[in-house]
Amino acid sequence: MLNFKTLFPIFLVAFACNFNQAQVISSVVKDSATQQPIPYATILLSNKKGVITNEEGRFSLLLDKNSKDTDSLFISCIGYEGLRKPLNQFTESVIFLSAKPIELNPVIVSNKQYTAEELIEQVKEHIDKNYSTALTKKRLFFRDSYHQNLTKSNYTFKESTIAALNEKFLDSVLNTIPKKSSRYTEILGDFYGKYEKDNQKLTLIKASELYDKQSELDITALEEKFNDILKKNIKHDSYFKIKSGLFGTKVDVDEIFTPENEGADAEALKKELEEKKKKEENRKKNFASFKKGSLGKIMEKQFFLKDSDLNFIHKDNRYSFKMVDFTYIGDDAVYILDFEPKRSADYKGRLYIHADDFAIIRLDYSNVKSLRTFKLLGVSLDQHLDKGKMIFSKNEEGVYHLRYFEEELGAKVAIKRPLKIIELNKRVKGRNKQNELSLKIDMASSGVNRHEVILFDSETITSQQFNAVQENNTVLPTYMPNYDPEFWKGYNIIEPNQAIKDFTAQVEVN
Repeated sequence: MLNFKTLFPIFLVAFACNFNQAQVISSVVKDSATQQPIPYATILLSNKKGVITNEEGRFSLLLDKNSKDTDSLFISCIGYEGLRKPLNQFTESVIFLSAKPIELNPVIVSNKQYTAEELIEQVKEHIDKNYSTALTKKRLFFRDSYHQNLTKSNYTFKESTIAALNEKFLDSVLNTIPKKSSRYTEILGDFYGKYEKDNQKLTLIKASELYDKQSELDITALEEKFNDILKKNIKHDSYFKIKSGLFGTKVDVDEIFTPENEGADAEALKKELEEKKKKEENRKKNFASFKKGSLGKIMEKQFFLKDSDLNFIHKDNRYSFKMVDFTYIGDDAVYILDFEPKRSADYKGRLYIHADDFAIIRLDYSNVKSLRTFKLLGVSLDQHLDKGKMIFSKNEEGVYHLRYFEEELGAKVAIKRPLKIIELNKRVKGRNKQNELSLKIDMASSGVNRHEVILFDSETITSQQFNAVQENNTVLPTYMPNYDPEFWKGYNIIEPNQAIKDFTAQVEVN
């Protein structure tokens, strides 16, 4: 077993007499009245470089060597008084924000009082001005969290002519499958392109994976045990017929048994090494490509794109809108609207619309029905969850860019059907059935993917600059059996929540 590493708190704000020695400001933002953490507050250094507090109100901001103690740190959140102070005045580990009293700006009062529908029309008219679809380079941090629960794992044993494949063995199979599992992947990199997935590039800077290798080892050991049983009971001139319901699949024994290596010659060994090298190269390439694909799906989801699934602006006739409130983000006046589907649309949510330029600066959304269901011959799928939020900020050119994105995607899968594994002989004609395992399975699982992306910098680039980018596919994630607060030291990221900090694998494998 592991000697577990000590998890150190990161809520430390250290200011020495020489300010340049301070590298990071770490704190938690709370409501001054309720003492509750304030999630998704924006933390900006001199209105340029910044981060977002996580759902627990925590943040860490890396200061570069050019930072001065007179630089201002500005903290803002919807409904709260903005807080601006020189860096050398932030000396507490907790920062409190006060709720902002709603006092309507005289200019807004004197203007036409918009209905919810009229505000949406203004949003549509200003979309091209407020949001850009040009080629950009974005420095970003992307955390992908996956949690799976095995909610049902039943079977009915019917028959087995192989003594070793008995109920005791099948029980060990079920005991080996983890009932709950979690995995966290984090990357820091530069993302290039527009919003089409075929026109994007990603260069990785650093990556990590946090999960429990013990569950993988258990499954590998079970597979070896299963193969050993088959070797002792199945002839090498046989093949399997796997039947479940109306369908059957043929599997040669040679596909399961690995050849003995004792007599392997130099040529065979060379071929094996070449195969391993090729697998490693593909693994490197596929990791970056997979992350780029995930980011591409996130980018194309932004509401101002005409093909976005969040189509409440471009297809606003499918939705009902309701004026909810008027508030401030710092000194900026904001209208709050709720929307819900009239008929067949998929989402409901809340919009925060800037009163001056009619930009949607924050969006919270969730699905109102399952986005996809499938059921056939005992196999069912229900994609029941799709909710998230987007936060935008304005750059020096007056254009809004995505600053923070969060989504949760959930699905339930169930299998309830008979299963047979039948050994058939290749050479014996007629009734050639040799051995059989027959059972009925009834299993179900639910899984949730959570994606968090924070974009630190976004700059417009030319086609020549984009074409000159060479993707870095050699960076692989560093495996961690438990959270290491030192791993991302020196980089701006989204602060981990308590679940990530508390995650500990059962066994560390080198």
